[in-house]
Amino acid sequence: GDYSCTFTYSAQGGTNEQWQMNVGISQDDGLFSCSIWRPQGKSYLFFTQFKAEVKGAKIEHAMAYSQAAVGAQSDIPLKQEEFEITETTVAHREGKFRFELSKLTIVAKTPRDEL
Repeated sequence: GDYSCTFTYSAQGGTNEQWQMNVGISQDDGLFSCSIWRPQGKSYLFFTQFKAEVKGAKIEHAMAYSQAAVGAQSDIPLKQEEFEITETTVAHREGKFRFELSKLTIVAKTPRDEL
């Protein structure tokens, strides 16, 4: 529809890592979500940078994780100083990001037409 999510990154290492990306919209079209993650849990890629950008909506909530939940382990969030969130992007913070990323989630609010 009118919404998109783009994930760009630079990374080194890792062989044949499987990643998934899901996008969705709530039934009332009020929220747009975007998730990027490695289903196997921890990624062994050495990320030098990353950025997720949404178009057509404004970010309400976003979180980045160094490890994604798998089995009995739970998501391990990045420290708040490692990444930054704007109205439309979630990105690494230069000099603070510790090169680990396994999951990124975004929930964005769609513009509403007032009657």
